Amino acid sequence: MDAPAKSAVRLMDTSRFWRSPAEARLLTADGVTLHAEYLPPARGASSDAASEVAVVLAHGFTGAVERPAVRRAARVFARYGGVVTFSFRGHGRSGGLSTVGDREVLDLDAAVAWARSLGFARVVTVGFSMGGAVVVRHAALCGGVAAAAAVSAPARWYYQGTVPMRRLHWVVMRPLGRVVGRVGLKTRIDPNEWTEIPLPPVAAAAQITVPLLVVHGDADPYFPLDHPRSLAEAAAAASPRPELWIEPGFGHAENAATESLLERVATWVTAPVSAR
Repeated sequence: MDAPAKSAVRLMDTSRFWRSPAEARLLTADGVTLHAEYLPPARGASSDAASEVAVVLAHGFTGAVERPAVRRAARVFARYGGVVTFSFRGHGRSGGLSTVGDREVLDLDAAVAWARSLGFARVVTVGFSMGGAVVVRHAALCGGVAAAAAVSAPARWYYQGTVPMRRLHWVVMRPLGRVVGRVGLKTRIDPNEWTEIPLPPVAAAAQITVPLLVVHGDADPYFPLDHPRSLAEAAAAASPRPELWIEPGFGHAENAATESLLERVATWVTAPVSAR
């Protein structure tokens, strides 16, 4: 799925929830129902700008709205604005089957549309691992966001240069692996391989026209540092202000992200346009 057609996403009327937590079922453009939650800006949020920006968080592969690391990240980002979390297709209480970064762009687009329906002037996206790849691809293919941040994201598909990634490929590509994914990891994976190779994150980065932050740890066990460096280098061709942070000792994605790192990402991604 390279260039999804923009089509209306059916949403419940959520405008009344702007100042209180809410839960919703979102319908993607291709008919998948997603579980999503909204967390309003925390009391004493960092500035008045918090009432103007919504952060949409995209979890990593095998994550979900209810996972502790996702809820922790949501609470941190709520200090800077409203927060929408959602479970990708095939994850948690969402329907459908995971396509591991392809049609998940439509899931993120539905969550962005919900955030916008709540009345926020600006919507930004932050993704972790697979969610980071989706954030990059969504910004390039769909647009409509003010800034994006990709944390621990891969730059290209089919990478198997590390032991964790070889294990992940076994889970995704093998029938027994998909059983393990469904039973052990609570992730339902589409057994059909991609018929067309989706636009790789590194190619999508070259098409992003909004500020992009790439964050990666030098202790990431999944993707080595050539992944974030190639994303940032590609983004420099179009993004007005790409930044690359290589974090000492940081492992992988939302499970390893410290509160201080999440705070720094939140500060960057929610900064007003005039401050960039």
